[in-house]
Amino acid sequence: MTPRIIPVLCFAALLAAPRNTGSQTYNLKVAVDEVEITFHATDAHGLPVNDLRLDELRLLDNGHPPRRTVLFESLRDLPIRAGILIDTSSSMQQNRPADQAIAIAYAQRILDQKTDQAFVMSFGQRSQMRQTWSSNPTALTAATNQSGIFPSTTAIFDTIYAACRYQFGKLNHAATGNFILLFSDGEDDASFLPLQAAVDMCQQTNTAIYAFRADPPGSFATGLQTLSQLATLTGGRIFHDSDSPSEIDEDLRIIQANLRNQYRLVYNPADLKRDGSFHSIVLLPPDRVAGITARSGYYAPAH
Repeated sequence: MTPRIIPVLCFAALLAAPRNTGSQTYNLKVAVDEVEITFHATDAHGLPVNDLRLDELRLLDNGHPPRRTVLFESLRDLPIRAGILIDTSSSMQQNRPADQAIAIAYAQRILDQKTDQAFVMSFGQRSQMRQTWSSNPTALTAATNQSGIFPSTTAIFDTIYAACRYQFGKLNHAATGNFILLFSDGEDDASFLPLQAAVDMCQQTNTAIYAFRADPPGSFATGLQTLSQLATLTGGRIFHDSDSPSEIDEDLRIIQANLRNQYRLVYNPADLKRDGSFHSIVLLPPDRVAGITARSGYYAPAH
C-alpha cells in the first residue's frame, strides 16, 4: 500500500524498496510530492509555544508558498528514541571522557525509563553496535564506557546512514520523537556515502541530529562545517562539550523539550522537479514566537 505521508527525500533506488514501519508495510513504488517537516517553536524565554495555528505560519519552499497543506498537527509528549553515536577515532581520544559523561548523563538523568529507549553505537572507519534499543540506564552506561579501538579514520556519514536506515527506519516515526546524539569533531575521511545520503536518510526517518563537538588540537573548520550542515539540515543543533554537570543537564533538557513539543506539517510544494536539487524551507512565525527550529531544506528525488 502507499502511505498517506511520504517524504520526498530518499534516493531513487530506495523508492522501489519495501520498508517496514511499525506494524504496517509500505511499498514505495510510486513517487509522491508530499513533504513532511517537524519543528518546534519557543518564546522569548526559550519555553515551548504549544498553541500555534496554521494560519499564523508562513511557509516558503524555494521562496514559494506550498500548493496545498495536507496536514498540520501538534505533537506532545511523544516517546523519545535516541541513537548515541560516539566517534572513537584517534583524533577523539582525549575528548572521550567528556563525551562519555554527556552520554551517561542522558541515560541516567534524562531518559524516561517508562517511555523512552536508546541504542549506543561507536564508530571509526566502521560502526559497531554497542547496545541495541534499551530503556535500561545501566546497560546504556556500560555500552558507553566500552573503550573499543582507536582507528585513524572516521566514517561519520556511513554511520549516520546506517543508524537511520537500520535502527530508526524500523520505527513508526509518526509516533516517536527521534534524534541522534552525535559525539564527533566532524572530520569524515572514510565514508563511502556523501553527506547528502546521510541527510536524506535522517529526513526520511524524521531523525534530528544534535551534535556535541569538542575542539581537539589541530581540528579544522571543515569539521565544524560538516556538523553544522548535519544539524541544520535535519532540524537539530550543535553543542560544545562541557565538564559542568549543570551545563550538560541544561543542554540535554533543551533537546528533550524540543522533541517532546513539536508540530508536524505536510504539504505539496508548488514546483517540485525530480532533478535532485536542494529545496530550502523557511517557516516564518508570528511575532509572539521568538524562534522556530526546523530542518533548513531537503533534496528532491533525482528521478
